[in-house]
Amino acid sequence: MLEKKTVTQEEINSILWQACDTFRGILNSATYMNYLLPMLFLKFISDSWEVKYEKIKGETSLQRDNKNNLQSEDRFILPNKCHFIDLYKQRNSRDIGKIINESFRKIEEENKEKLSGVFRSIDFDSEALLGQLNERNNRLKNLLEDFNSPKLNLRNCLIGNDDIIGNAYEYLIHKFAAGGGQKAGEFYTPSEVSELISQLIELKAGETICDPTCGSGALLIKCANGLVKKGFTDFKIFGQEINGQTYALAKMNMFLHNIDHARIEWCDSIRNPKLIEKYKVMKFDVLVANPPFSLEKWGEESAANDIYNRFHRGIPPKSKGDYAFISHMIESMKDITGRIAMVASHGVLFRGSSEKKIRQALIEENLLDAVIGLPANLFYGTLIPAVILIFKKAKKNNTVFFIDANKDFSGEKSQNFLRVQDIQNIVTTYKARKSVKGYAYAANLSEIIDNDFNLSISRYVEKNDIIEEYDILTIQAEINRLEKEISVSHAGLNKKLQELGFNI
Repeated sequence: MLEKKTVTQEEINSILWQACDTFRGILNSATYMNYLLPMLFLKFISDSWEVKYEKIKGETSLQRDNKNNLQSEDRFILPNKCHFIDLYKQRNSRDIGKIINESFRKIEEENKEKLSGVFRSIDFDSEALLGQLNERNNRLKNLLEDFNSPKLNLRNCLIGNDDIIGNAYEYLIHKFAAGGGQKAGEFYTPSEVSELISQLIELKAGETICDPTCGSGALLIKCANGLVKKGFTDFKIFGQEINGQTYALAKMNMFLHNIDHARIEWCDSIRNPKLIEKYKVMKFDVLVANPPFSLEKWGEESAANDIYNRFHRGIPPKSKGDYAFISHMIESMKDITGRIAMVASHGVLFRGSSEKKIRQALIEENLLDAVIGLPANLFYGTLIPAVILIFKKAKKNNTVFFIDANKDFSGEKSQNFLRVQDIQNIVTTYKARKSVKGYAYAANLSEIIDNDFNLSISRYVEKNDIIEEYDILTIQAEINRLEKEISVSHAGLNKKLQELGFNI
């Protein structure tokens, strides 16, 4: 008997990325993830069921069509004819798109409590997205064949541990985000930024953790993983997401990371929050978020009559919803343990009008704990630098701590990222809360008042006076070389234009 070979993380990632070829050229990466990731989820629960079936098949006469009825104690019920292999066997069917749709509909129906609404917005029979019938069927056939690779066996006994599935999921989301342009920012927070936030917030056992703009759930999962590594499992995860397809990603992402009891709601956190109790927004120990920057049409028209009284410090401008999300999160903090770590644009630090009014109130109430400047080009879809804001409901000091970490990063092609040492430096400096010339400063209220409640980091963190030395002769030689190249290019262009009959 041949020994079963454990499948590596790299092999699974490679196979999944190759499967993306099915959709390249017809869909952008932010769209075809809506087909790849549900298929990964189906393959995972199908392969997980095979493990149980192999254990009982020698003790029962039940045939394959009936084996799914034995799932009463499993994480998910897999209805008859909905196993991945059932779909694979019908890969040449003229109606394969409809067959896949119906299978996901049945899976959602049989797992209402966990999967309600997860697959409703995914259409494997869409002519508009996947092409006309023959083209569509060929693409779906290729997709099923890719996922049927012997190496893509997601049984626990072959993959070594459950995290490898969640890691593969995160790998795909990361790759999709890298190629998804501006849309990527709607569902993905870079892993190292999530890691930084999870360390800054200093999570504790038994806490409730919420992300009101959770996207694909990366921030929540990073927080959960951090607690699990410490040996804590008694935490509770909550999230809200406005985009239906991204909400579905978050739900699947939770299950693939073994977070089965997360409460993720599909809703608009500002206009219609669903994490509500006793006619108030729910209160949490920890809130983390990467809300959309300067969102227009966020709901200003109804904010004055907000039934949850979230905007009593002021109503943010109609064209910039940053402080709408901040206000929502502030009102969602528990009285003693409540704290927030969130990503925001630099504009929230200095813009005037109603934003200044809200900012001033938050500072005077001693809720703002820290402002941490991040490098530019960390987030997909935007080149601008961002900040992390930390708020605490029961601060033990009366200062705002500023960190300027905008130069601490490494670059890769057109994307920057935080290194382990960059994250560690920020976290260590934040916890020490001591001023470091050119990097960090603890400002008291009087200093912030002197700056008219402007929180621009450069007003507080003293810059190191570094005079760079330049080799003038080398610079001049480079200028001469470039000018020569430009001259040659112009001459060549003029010659081509003359040959085409233009009078130059």
